[in-house]
Amino acid sequence: MAGGPVRAAAGAGRGAGKALLAGLARRCLDENLGRLEWSVLDWNAPSIAFYDSLGAATLDDWTTRRMSGEALSRLAAG
Repeated sequence: MAGGPVRAAAGAGRGAGKALLAGLARRCLDENLGRLEWSVLDWNAPSIAFYDSLGAATLDDWTTRRMSGEALSRLAAG
């Protein structure tokens, strides 16, 4: 999935998150993709616990990098 974050809806706890990730996992397998990756904010303990319960691994050796605004425009311009 490209784009912004997926946020908990009012119906959180009803299996929607697991269903979403299961569907993405099936698509990964169908398309012979080796993994499914996503980001979670380090302070979001409930989500981290949920992902842990599904068997997701934390990649401590990676950091997220972001480019936007003027830096993005400068790079695009060459």
